[in-house]
Amino acid sequence: MSSPQLMRHPWAAFLGRRTLRLLVSLAVVLTASFSMIRLVPGDPVRAALGVDAAPDLVAARRHTLGLDAPFLSQYRHYLCGLLHGDLGTSLVTGTPVAELVRTRLPATLEIAGLAFLATLAVALPGGLLAAVRTRDGRRPRTDLAFTAVTAGVAAVPDFVLAAGLTALLAVGLRLFPVAGAAGVESFVLPVLALSLAPTAILLRIVRVEALKVLNEDYLRTARSKRLSPARCYLRHAAPNTATAALTVAGSLLPALIAGTVLVEKVFAWPGIGSAMAQSVIAQDYPVVQAMVLVLGTTLLLAGLVVDVLLAVLDPRSAIREM
Repeated sequence: MSSPQLMRHPWAAFLGRRTLRLLVSLAVVLTASFSMIRLVPGDPVRAALGVDAAPDLVAARRHTLGLDAPFLSQYRHYLCGLLHGDLGTSLVTGTPVAELVRTRLPATLEIAGLAFLATLAVALPGGLLAAVRTRDGRRPRTDLAFTAVTAGVAAVPDFVLAAGLTALLAVGLRLFPVAGAAGVESFVLPVLALSLAPTAILLRIVRVEALKVLNEDYLRTARSKRLSPARCYLRHAAPNTATAALTVAGSLLPALIAGTVLVEKVFAWPGIGSAMAQSVIAQDYPVVQAMVLVLGTTLLLAGLVVDVLLAVLDPRSAIREM
């Protein structure tokens, strides 16, 4: 198959567009992470060496690090380093940033991935169940309670949830560790803090979409044929709500991944988020740039996976964009 024929294929064009969008987004994230940290007032070299450091020593250190070069020269040097796999060296600790990413990225991916899976595992069946029980105006009290609770939880910031969970379940009831990654039980509170608000939002969306599906003619026909509830709802209703649910879940990913920064700080979790928070305060340019780049790349790749899953569930979506 020739190249023009290949690109006319719907799936090839779909993946080509998504890949191009990914590369452009990565370029934006890379440029933004490099530029924005330099807008923070203060001198990172002075912060690293101390306020009593001699001006000559500070100037020499800035020259060694290339921080006295023009902005575009610094940016070009940074890009050249990235192409060779060099993320730089921490201004504070002198540790290679690549090593810091290697040791901390798995911890962040663990809690973020578990939180996303927990959100889907609760919201998909929970939203469908809520729709089944409250369709056609049934159980108005249940409807009111569901709406009030999910709206309240969705409105609470992640760090407030983290502090509340720590006070209640770790300090008050002593069911889980207060902080750190000391075992399986230490995952519970960070994952809960990250997943509660997205779960509440997704529950509401899934319920609304499921209510629409339950009023479709083919569902009425299935119920009239006296099919079992499991077959009627799980086989016919659930798959038709999955596309909308995954679309919303994909849009919640940025907030979930961004939430790891504060949640890791609250629970002293040894991930990228806590390292980035500390590095912003210390103005450790190389660490902040690398952490933003890694988190941004992870988010963009996760979004690409969600897009592909949506296209698999509804192949016409890839064709309609031709």
